[in-house]
Amino acid sequence: MKINDVLRGKGNQVVTISPEATVTELLALLAEHNIGAVVVSTDGSAVDGIVSERDIVRLWNGTPDAGDVRVSAIMTAEVRTATPDDLIDNLMLMMTEHRIRHVPVVVDGALSGLVSIGDVVKSRIGELEFEREQLSNYITS
Repeated sequence: MKINDVLRGKGNQVVTISPEATVTELLALLAEHNIGAVVVSTDGSAVDGIVSERDIVRLWNGTPDAGDVRVSAIMTAEVRTATPDDLIDNLMLMMTEHRIRHVPVVVDGALSGLVSIGDVVKSRIGELEFEREQLSNYITS
């Protein structure tokens, strides 16, 4: 199974935020969309970074006026990305090895989707259920 198969089911919409936005604006965006991470992009297409709830928690621990801090100060700038043709198994390995939960999907340098660990688990469960059904049908027929 490829990443494109996951995106086909969930869609390609990606929420982005400007690196100049504040953490307060970031919190509002996360709450509005009920998500755990946002791609940081100056133009809505390039991947300049990624910022998650974990980054906010690390900042908030002892930082006065944390809400006024710019997203660029807390984002991860070296972002691991994937392409729609990458295999889900390779994505799972990357997420596990690097302890990341969100991976932007990029085509020709432009953002085209975002895959979370939850999306990967959901697709894997779907695969296993399909295999179970096929085996069950084979055995009973």
